[in-house]
Amino acid sequence: MSEPHKTVYVGMSADLIHPGHINIIDIARAYGEVTVGLLTDEAIASYKRLPSLSFEHRKKIIENLKGVSHVVAQETLDYVSNLEELKPDYVVHGDDWRSGPQKETRARVIETLSRWGGELIEPKYTAGLSSTALNKAVQEIGTTPGARLGRLRRLIAAKPIVRVMEAHNGLSGLIVEHSRYEHDGQAVEFDAIWLSSLTDSTAKGRPDIEYVDRTSRAQTINEILDVTTKPIIYDADTGGLTEHFTKTVCSLERVGVSAVIIEDKQGLKQNSLYGTERAQELIAKEVMSQKIHAGKQAQVTEDFMIIARLESLIAKQGLTDALDRAQAYIEAGADAIMIHSCESEVTEINEFCKAYQDLAGKVPLVAVPTTYNQVYESELTEMGFSVVIYANHLLRSAYPAMLKTAESILKHGRSKEAEADCISTKDILGLIKD
Repeated sequence: MSEPHKTVYVGMSADLIHPGHINIIDIARAYGEVTVGLLTDEAIASYKRLPSLSFEHRKKIIENLKGVSHVVAQETLDYVSNLEELKPDYVVHGDDWRSGPQKETRARVIETLSRWGGELIEPKYTAGLSSTALNKAVQEIGTTPGARLGRLRRLIAAKPIVRVMEAHNGLSGLIVEHSRYEHDGQAVEFDAIWLSSLTDSTAKGRPDIEYVDRTSRAQTINEILDVTTKPIIYDADTGGLTEHFTKTVCSLERVGVSAVIIEDKQGLKQNSLYGTERAQELIAKEVMSQKIHAGKQAQVTEDFMIIARLESLIAKQGLTDALDRAQAYIEAGADAIMIHSCESEVTEINEFCKAYQDLAGKVPLVAVPTTYNQVYESELTEMGFSVVIYANHLLRSAYPAMLKTAESILKHGRSKEAEADCISTKDILGLIKD
């Protein structure tokens, strides 16, 4: 029998509503007035993938479910702060959290409720139904350009640092899509895909000097789009002429690429990792600013991002030049700033980050720690970075393995010895869905 004077708290992510959610709410409203503590995007992203629907969209759905009186934000996986504020008579949660990673959360709920005589109600978990499973099914089906396009901005807003890995073809895209490491009940995976000009051109056997044209690179984009769901950041080198860059922006946005990065160099583009071994000539900040502004004017949605890549430290132009350019690019409309360095130590990057905090209108910072690879993601977060890109590691690790296999076959006159370093034919076929 309903007890209207009683209050009930239900915590949920509710990314994709299924009968299990409805069952919990039906049970909860039999005990009293139901408040749903809806996990924020940040809370969900702390232990699994960013939800398909934003917090505001999920909130609107839950508010309109029968039996729900109130919806409040639950900003962490832990219930305690919300429970202390609301002091509900009951908390309702499926019994699946009695074991596993949520066991400690459950214990804290029980302890907190005991302070005012509250009670935990645990209906039997609805087997065979979960948002995780449904999300997996969606991922297997694929996604639309519109759904993918705005995901990078949401990730930057929701996560301490967005983790991006390079892909240069469909197979490496699948690796980025599905790579996962689980520890203490939490899953770690890559959030987005970096389509590097270096790895794209190298995979095609071409030099990294903007030789591979946009049409050829569009084929790589399509290969990766076809087999992945994660947002893509496209490396456009210098972006070319302003008139050409605006067309690139339109093309990328139309197919669902989330962001483009352009760098402020000119002349025959030389890879930044050469440092001062090769001439690294920068364009005037006014020219770069005009290119950024034109790109922003060309895009159709507010979701697409233009990221300005600073090469001042690469060209040994110093911190002041880097900061001046960063401020100019921000004022031109850049959605994020990538600061690049080929030093093995993090000193100059750290100095830039500290000074960057004083800039007007600052936007998210992007790191590419290829040379200063001893730095942990947690340290980059503390420095002020919002995105980290692992720019070429899949291609660089693939090449030695392929070379070793080729040399083994030449050496032995057969392939038996090489098999130990190879995935089985059955397993390689299993990577690809029919």
